[in-house]
Amino acid sequence: MSKKPKPATIQDVARVARVSTATVSRVLSNPNLVSKSTRVAVLEAVRETGYRVNQAARNLRMQRAGAVLILVPNLGKPFYSGILAGISEGFAGSDYAVLITDTESNPLQEETLAGYFRDGRIDGAISLDGGISSAALQQCVTYGAGDRIVFLCEWVEGEAFPVISSDNAEGARLAIGHLHDLGHKKIAHVTGPDGNVLTTARRKGVVEERTRLGLPARPEWIIRGDFSLESGHEAARRILAMDERPTAVFCAADMVAFGLISGLVAGGLKVPSDISVVGFDDIEMSGSYVPALTTIRQDRHQLGRRAAEVLLGKLANTGKALPTKSALPVELVTRASSAPPN
Repeated sequence: MSKKPKPATIQDVARVARVSTATVSRVLSNPNLVSKSTRVAVLEAVRETGYRVNQAARNLRMQRAGAVLILVPNLGKPFYSGILAGISEGFAGSDYAVLITDTESNPLQEETLAGYFRDGRIDGAISLDGGISSAALQQCVTYGAGDRIVFLCEWVEGEAFPVISSDNAEGARLAIGHLHDLGHKKIAHVTGPDGNVLTTARRKGVVEERTRLGLPARPEWIIRGDFSLESGHEAARRILAMDERPTAVFCAADMVAFGLISGLVAGGLKVPSDISVVGFDDIEMSGSYVPALTTIRQDRHQLGRRAAEVLLGKLANTGKALPTKSALPVELVTRASSAPPN
């Protein structure tokens, strides 16, 4: 019975590449510090020898966890799928494992996130949850993790952490401008929840564009929602009961728009012939919904990639200046749910 071949060692790689073991180590951990020709030679030797890095030993030697944590408010929401795909792609090729936790089903206690850093379970975090308390964030700073947290889409006002988001105010301006260009003057807005940074940013865009265009504003045309299908249903109920209905509605999220359209149709109205609807996000089903939804597209994949790149830059600690706030452009996608008023 033949003996199993011994696994290749770093010494084997160094011998084949004709470099030192220290150079092999640098190529595998900090490739930017090594010339391209040396990097190519070492990586070719790795392939030739079949060498595999002992990640656990390497992490222990480098005093790191080799993992990053992604905090998601609700993994069941379709909005997050594209973002998580972008994050995953951003970390592909790195040696960090990506861990994901749902902060709705598993709410963060004040010390939870700081505990991950304190116990050495993660090296960094990307948070899509803007509901983390300032006290919890300050505990992370206490444990030296203040420069290893990136906020994505949502953020905590007054905290100095990097933020990657879409240009929410501009998206709202595009939506109102589109409806105005179609001839609408009576435009309602179904907002997000009170106190949410996205609600504030999108509401700001609505008010600015409405003021610029001289559009009328009635208090009942501002309807509080919470980014959910159910809040769209409730908004439809309220609109159906109005003496003076709007001819168009801008919703703070596509899921709200779906609920709104469903409720309006159930109440006897037609979209868009009786009332136009515009959403925000451009999630996967927006184009196949009936009627296909006019919406503001966020590049969710790019948002995820950008957040991963910023966190990787922080973890590499190269000294290179990284953006503290980055707002990615948005795009109006015109479909069947918006039309000129009758």
